[in-house]
Amino acid sequence: MSNNSILEVKNLKQYYPIKGGVFKRKVGEVKAVDVISFTVKEGQTVGLVGESGCGKSSAGRTILRLQDVTSGEIHFCNQDITHLKGKALREARKGFQMVFQDPYASLNPMQMVGDIVGEPIRNYYKKSQKEIESEVKDLLRRVGLNEQSYYKYAHEFSGGQRQRVGIARALALKPKLIIADEPVSALDVSVQSQVLNIMDELQEEFGLSYLFIAHDLSVVKHVSDYICVMYLGHIVEQGPAEAIYNRPQHPYTQSLISAIPEIRPGEKKERILLHGDLPSPSDPPKGCPFHTRCPVAKEECRTQKPDYRRVEQDHYAACILLEEEVFPQ
Repeated sequence: MSNNSILEVKNLKQYYPIKGGVFKRKVGEVKAVDVISFTVKEGQTVGLVGESGCGKSSAGRTILRLQDVTSGEIHFCNQDITHLKGKALREARKGFQMVFQDPYASLNPMQMVGDIVGEPIRNYYKKSQKEIESEVKDLLRRVGLNEQSYYKYAHEFSGGQRQRVGIARALALKPKLIIADEPVSALDVSVQSQVLNIMDELQEEFGLSYLFIAHDLSVVKHVSDYICVMYLGHIVEQGPAEAIYNRPQHPYTQSLISAIPEIRPGEKKERILLHGDLPSPSDPPKGCPFHTRCPVAKEECRTQKPDYRRVEQDHYAACILLEEEVFPQ
């Protein structure tokens, strides 16, 4: 693991068993995450993007160790956390926290905001109520809420305000990494930019690293330094944000980029439409996972699983149609 890496994920798999019959025996498995590898560096925002059902949220929850790893490795700050349990996992979790997608479901509506944000501090540190109250009020100010918010209940707030509370709670233990799972998808467009600006300011202030999970490429474009594109449990392309948007190599990435609305008046771009439905992760296709919907698929795509190919510095794609050197996963 390099010195400036906060998180390194190697060949991560997350399979969920399918059970059936009277005795609930395993009859199959859902391959939610199927061998993915990437790195998050200090102060960097890495976007993990793809359609609903591609496995990006499962990846985030597995990295956070909310569920056990099927196989692979997760390293956080040079520590292997893949199989940590009990006190060791609890201690490691101080360094990485999560902002959840739904601000209505992730906060207890009948709990005071001061208690919600202060709970992590109470769980980890022996501090007086006065000290906790002072810290929580400071956190609320930093996310754009006034001190009186401390005494209000979560159900009294709008979605955008609730998500600010969720961000404050994630910051309570002063983590180095925040995994943000679709943090603005449930919010009005007018509120999204406010929350994203707050996250950007907090990153600057605290030196945070983000793993930003989203399905909206236009949002990811504005917040990410590096982007990983997921499809059916696989990362099909990854690279610097500028390269992904200006020089996408994988047909799936190209189709996603083509769907971003163009804001320049009079400028049009060709849409690349995908036909068919996303295959089931419990029965993924042979060969390239994307070949059933790929507009340029060849016969060998149906049988040959593509290797990662380096197309330029720090930019890789998994497609057999690319001619550049093969980069081992």
